[in-house]
Amino acid sequence: MWEEKLKIYDELVSKCPAFERKGKTMPYTSANGHMFSLLNKAGEIGIRFSKEVQKKYIEEWDTTIFKSYNSIMHGYVLIPENMLQDLDNVARYLNESYDYVMSLEPK
Repeated sequence: MWEEKLKIYDELVSKCPAFERKGKTMPYTSANGHMFSLLNKAGEIGIRFSKEVQKKYIEEWDTTIFKSYNSIMHGYVLIPENMLQDLDNVARYLNESYDYVMSLEPK
């Protein structure tokens, strides 16, 4: 189950040439010193957005805030299972998230 989700996450990240997946036990993406997506141990994918965009997508996608290891990941949206059928579409959101963290002060 988790390995299946890891393949999906890797395929998603491979569609975005500006960055690559990091992390062995907790796969994630980061840029500019900021993490902006991750795969949790439940096999769920979370993508980071600004507060306004996060609110919009939670409503649009009928989803919730992303949690990892029982912690609320502020700024992250849980990608609904049904969206994973169209990784090209999800890749657009992942690139949008990358652009967002690149606009932040570097860490």
